[in-house]
Amino acid sequence: MNKIRLVLNGVSEIVGDDNLGLLILTDVAQTRQLSIICDKQMEYQFGLRMSKAPITKNMLPEVMAQVISQQTTLNIELLIHDIVDGQYQASLVNNDTLQTVPMRASDAILFASVSHCPLYIEERLMMRQSVPYTTDTPGITIPVNSISNSMLQSALSKAIEDENYELASHLHEEIQRRKARGVVFKDEPQKS
Repeated sequence: MNKIRLVLNGVSEIVGDDNLGLLILTDVAQTRQLSIICDKQMEYQFGLRMSKAPITKNMLPEVMAQVISQQTTLNIELLIHDIVDGQYQASLVNNDTLQTVPMRASDAILFASVSHCPLYIEERLMMRQSVPYTTDTPGITIPVNSISNSMLQSALSKAIEDENYELASHLHEEIQRRKARGVVFKDEPQKS
C-alpha cells in the first residue's frame, strides 16, 4: 500500500454551520489539499493548541503522547484509510506488530499534531479526495462523499431553495448511492 504523509495546515469554520469545523491538511510538499469535517468541540481543541494555551500540556492527548515517548519504544503511525458515508476512517497502527486500533479521523489528526507521530493517508484515497493546493484560492473544496448524511440533506434542501438544480442533482445522486448501500437517512422509515 502506498501512502502519503499529511500535515495539518489549518483549521477553519464552516460558514453557515456553527456546529462544524474544517481541518485542512496538505501533503508535505503542499501540492494537494484535503479537507476533513470535524465537530465544534474538536475545532475548539485545535484552536487551543494553535493558540499555544498553557492548559494543553496537561490535557489527555499531550499526556498520552508524553507517556508513549518516554515509557515505550512503540513504532506507531496514524493512517486515514477509507471514507464511509461521509466519515473518514482512521487507525492508529503499530508498525512492529501490524495491529490497528480504529479511531475518529479528527482524533487521529489531533494526536498526530500533539505527539509528532506521522499521519498518513492511503495514496489512492488522497488522490480521489484531495484537490490541488493553492494559497490564494477563496473558499475550500469539499468532496460530496465526505459530507455527513445530515449535511448532505441540508445541502440538498439549500440547493433546491436556491434553485441550483445542477448541484441538487449531484447531491441527490450521492444520497441515492448511500441508500442503495442500506444507509438510512433521518426521518426515513427503516426497512424491516
